[in-house]
Amino acid sequence: MKRAIVICLGPCLGMLALALPAAAASPAAIVEDIKGKVTGAEFMDYVTPESVIRIEGDGSVILSYLKSCRRETITGAGTVTVGTEASTVDRAALKVEKTNCDPNQAAATTKDTSGVAATLLRGVDAGKKASLPQPQLTLYGASPLVEAKGRGSLIIRRLDLVGERQQVDLGGTQLKGRFFDFAGENVALVPGGLYAATFKSSEIVFRVDAQAKPGATPIVGRPLRTA
Repeated sequence: MKRAIVICLGPCLGMLALALPAAAASPAAIVEDIKGKVTGAEFMDYVTPESVIRIEGDGSVILSYLKSCRRETITGAGTVTVGTEASTVDRAALKVEKTNCDPNQAAATTKDTSGVAATLLRGVDAGKKASLPQPQLTLYGASPLVEAKGRGSLIIRRLDLVGERQQVDLGGTQLKGRFFDFAGENVALVPGGLYAATFKSSEIVFRVDAQAKPGATPIVGRPLRTA
């Protein structure tokens, strides 16, 4: 994978397309980790309600729910049935914790930059702060995990402060062909900042929470996913 991280110290001219691919189904949770023999799910899968995950022996799985911000660590032989906000666990041991996440993230949608969104962002480039778009979601980790499938340039640009811009040239070899983790590159955005992420022909506007921490914080608090 060819990766180029670019930070502009002055105004960045031109409108480059940033897009996130569309998801086929509405997921309930993301699989953050798997150990041992587990069937019915894989690492970084989005799972939908009524999906069944089977754990054998001393295997384990970590599920993070997108709406309830509930993070479940399930260990030992047993069966897990995915719900909308929590799992039903048979026999295996269940440990639950709450994490910071945006409950609206599953409903966040990308926009076509060829229309109104592009006009808004050109206005931002011109310094028209009154034209700033509203964020579609909030990230609670400062190092986004971006779902961007295939090849192309992933652009993240700050909207409320002219000049900050980052670019990653993706070659299609990202994790599972679609996940790029800024934590793995030791790159973090500015807490409290308003940003637009673009890939191919779509864009999504998001804010980084003022208390967000950099690095590999819980995945459910920092995904920029497709709609």
